[in-house]
Amino acid sequence: MSTLILRTAGRPIIVLMLAFAIYLLLRGHNLPGGGFVAGLAAAIAAILADYAYGRKALLAAAPIDPRVIVMIGIAATLLSGFISAFAGVPFLTGLWTPGLPLGTPLLFDVGVFLVVVGAVVTLVTTLEAEEEED
Repeated sequence: MSTLILRTAGRPIIVLMLAFAIYLLLRGHNLPGGGFVAGLAAAIAAILADYAYGRKALLAAAPIDPRVIVMIGIAATLLSGFISAFAGVPFLTGLWTPGLPLGTPLLFDVGVFLVVVGAVVTLVTTLEAEEEED
């Protein structure tokens, strides 16, 4: 159901949406934004890419299977909690790298981002594949 207008306008819109998703991800944790909202923005860009270019093009653009992306995201969120637990503080306590604004909250947000994007892309592509079979 792709049109020439959607395919033409889709590419710059998708790039802008992904840039905005990264902005939301990096802004996150203590400000509005973070992994979930950034994941939703990136998932909407993926859905637009699916409508504009098709399921095969969307899956070809992803370097790995979306289900693996979900598992990597879950591992990242768990790792962010275990890092603090191994440091002797309560699970999911934010720890920061000395001298850098990087820490376990960013790792947690990246994990949530990956879970949301992977889950939505898996859902959309699975539903579309089932629709093609009918």
